[in-house]
Amino acid sequence: MPSVDSTIQRLRDLPRSELAEEIETIVLKKFRTVLLMDDTEDLPLDISYFDLGLTSLRLTEIRQSLEQLLDLSINVNVLFNEPTIAHLVDHLTQAIQES
Repeated sequence: MPSVDSTIQRLRDLPRSELAEEIETIVLKKFRTVLLMDDTEDLPLDISYFDLGLTSLRLTEIRQSLEQLLDLSINVNVLFNEPTIAHLVDHLTQAIQES
């Protein structure tokens, strides 16, 4: 399994559009796992994760997992102020590009 450092470096080297796709794939996988969904189920990117049935506790688990995987600190406000997967993907894409 690649190290966090090599994964982060690979992500940083990608053009923004490809980086956003990679981040979206990672984020969707985490959300599907926590929401007990399989890969074939549709997970809307622009609906609040709370409307999808996610709790604050589960969101904290996802945040911690993504922070570890992406070697980033994710501000809690990002998760609660605009709680959609699309917004989170945009935020994470920008954070990786700036790091």
